[in-house]
Amino acid sequence: MILNSTAIIVARSSIASSRSTCHRLFSTKKPRPIFVAATKQHVGKTTTSLALMSGLQKRFAKVGFIKPVGQQHVTVYSPTLGEDIRVDKDICLLKEEFHLDHIDYQHMSPVIIPRGYTKRYIDGKICHDKQLKRIMASFAEVSRASDVVLAEGTGHCAVGSIVNVNNAHVASMLGASMLLIANGGLGSAFDELELNRALCEKHNVPIAGVVINKVIPEKYEQTKRYMSKAFQDQWGIPLLGCIPDRPFLGCPALADLERLFQSELVCGQTHRYRHYNVKDINLITTSLTRFLENIRSKSPRTLYICHITRDDIILGFMAEYQRNRREDERPFEAALLVCGRKEKYQMADEVRDMFEGLEGAPVMVVGYSTHQAMQLIHDYTPKLNIDDKNRVRKAVEHYEPYIDFDKLLERTSSGGGTES
Repeated sequence: MILNSTAIIVARSSIASSRSTCHRLFSTKKPRPIFVAATKQHVGKTTTSLALMSGLQKRFAKVGFIKPVGQQHVTVYSPTLGEDIRVDKDICLLKEEFHLDHIDYQHMSPVIIPRGYTKRYIDGKICHDKQLKRIMASFAEVSRASDVVLAEGTGHCAVGSIVNVNNAHVASMLGASMLLIANGGLGSAFDELELNRALCEKHNVPIAGVVINKVIPEKYEQTKRYMSKAFQDQWGIPLLGCIPDRPFLGCPALADLERLFQSELVCGQTHRYRHYNVKDINLITTSLTRFLENIRSKSPRTLYICHITRDDIILGFMAEYQRNRREDERPFEAALLVCGRKEKYQMADEVRDMFEGLEGAPVMVVGYSTHQAMQLIHDYTPKLNIDDKNRVRKAVEHYEPYIDFDKLLERTSSGGGTES
């Protein structure tokens, strides 16, 4: 089936064309908070939140953001408190990317669930009421300072149930409308959404609508048509966004691989945010001659993997970079991942010294076998972060035009949404 790009372009333009009308209709009336939850991990919840924040800032002067319950956290400085505090990692991304200076970090991430938290809660060492009070107090501050509030949950609607702060419960406490996010597909996506819809129904949370992410472009029209009909006929809920997949957003950057392998580039650090398609990974098991033929004929942006004992390949990679720079044939965008278990292998000091000055040739040494490294990369899902500004920008540019903000704000206005 050939990609129907016309349909996708029409969908984007029709949604984007209504923005000025949307601003006039809704900027004078404060809508219910919008709570974003997904059906499972890695479906693009944070990416959708970025696009929502971008679109809402075009319609409201001050948009608030809160992640009531977080897990993976970072340390930041709170100007209001005058000290360092822990917040969910997504808070930093949204606050810094969209300059949310009207709200302080201390109110954006009231409850963090680190390792050991659940056991302490069950043992009675953490007070349930204090959790809820922190969430409500923080939300009150964010809401007071904002014209509309966007809240992001952690995972699917039931996450947090063991400590009695699951997403559906928290959304109900905040008086929010739920926006559910799922990956593309028909039957499986609908089934996953039904489980989350049922929990929203239990907690009397109105569902504003659904966004389907990562839709196979060739199946865009089919997915949009049948999902819209299924949601409306069975639940009375609209499809608010149908977003075709863009593989680049799932391609790891070298900085992602540094985090994955707990290592650092030994050279080429200026290219930490260069992305590589997992499909273009090339494990070198051939001779040096074949490797050089390969690097000159394949895509310039290829990630090569070799064993640490292959000094010939390592030196050949460096020599090819120097030759390419001298002859200026084409951009040199290849990177080399050198693998070998730490307890068994070490790179010779003489070889490591030769990396000096090779800023255009990224090389990373990792303490895993080549097989382990390839498996880890294939299983890895890179996450958006504030340092990778190019991917964040492209994610927002791709997602935002496909979201129907008119319908979303209509559904989240007072009395809007459907209590399932």
